[in-house]
Amino acid sequence: MAKIHSTLSPSSSAEILQFPTCSYSTYVSREREVFTIWMKSLVFNGSGCTVYDSKGSIVYRVDNYDCKCSEKVYLMDISGKVLIEILKKNLLFGRWEGYRWNDTEIEANSWFKVKKTCTIFRRETSFCEFLSDSGCLMNYKIDGFHKKFSCKIIDTSSGLVVAEVKKKVTNSGVVLGDDVLTLEVEPNIDHSLIMGLVLVYSLMNRSI
Repeated sequence: MAKIHSTLSPSSSAEILQFPTCSYSTYVSREREVFTIWMKSLVFNGSGCTVYDSKGSIVYRVDNYDCKCSEKVYLMDISGKVLIEILKKNLLFGRWEGYRWNDTEIEANSWFKVKKTCTIFRRETSFCEFLSDSGCLMNYKIDGFHKKFSCKIIDTSSGLVVAEVKKKVTNSGVVLGDDVLTLEVEPNIDHSLIMGLVLVYSLMNRSI
């Protein structure tokens, strides 16, 4: 399979930190990271997406074997190990919860919760609350547009953008199709958490 490379690549010295003290994996970087999201599953005729790092290697995958917009979605690494299980909890009002997996089973308590709050002039806002590794309750906001996959994830306490999804543009300035996207994640932000929120947003917009 051909590799898909990010338009903006961090320096080769960027360090990915995996914390071994938890029963689940936590990935953060001391530098800004850029990923490419291909809205296609690795499984033939399956729904889902595949995520590549700046070197073109697969780091995350989602494979929905049955249909789009499943009420249960798994974020996996390249080997198929489940990292996060995402469940739709409220069919009417669009509330989703994400659960971390340890090596063998799902954690009892949800890691994050996302609720779609409003749509104004095609602009959509969803709010997320999650527990940090230090046990603090944190809040992010997801700002996007109805039926559009591009969005920004904002830390509500600081107002800073911690991650952004947008259409991928090549080095020569060519805008690729709707199924190839760029995900930019700021330093010291958990990549798996951001991917979980991006998946919820795509499920809300019926993209996977």
